[in-house]
Amino acid sequence: MPEKDQPQPTEQRDEAPLDSPTGWVAAHIRRYDRSGGKEGQKWYGLDTLLLTTRGRKSGRLRRTAVIYGRDGGNIIVVGSNGGKPEHPLWYLNLVASPEAHVQIGEEHLDVRARTATAEEKPELWKLMTGLFPQYKSYQKKTDREIPVVILEPVDK
Repeated sequence: MPEKDQPQPTEQRDEAPLDSPTGWVAAHIRRYDRSGGKEGQKWYGLDTLLLTTRGRKSGRLRRTAVIYGRDGGNIIVVGSNGGKPEHPLWYLNLVASPEAHVQIGEEHLDVRARTATAEEKPELWKLMTGLFPQYKSYQKKTDREIPVVILEPVDK
């Protein structure tokens, strides 16, 4: 549960997020952000969004770009971290504080994140590996179970 004194998603727009420290990701975010979402939504032909989470240790907003898919009205992302042994920081932030914000093109949405259940994951994994087959090789590289995350839009 988020702490009471932490700003909620609708308050996030007043605070500038810290962008990913990874060079190519930061460049992608800058292009996406500076164009108001008109550029950068596609990355090598894949749909990407900007995900803003609340840092679980710092309390600061953190922003990254991730590949996404859709399942009905929900947005689906994968915490692959390139098959590294540890979860991506954005995923750990969502576990600690599931309220987040996404930008898809020019559209901005507040969302609530949850990890797909064991029953939900196979279908969503198939969806996401259909979009980006490399997720399969990432799963083979690591002993951890790569999480599939459901981002559910929050009514304002």
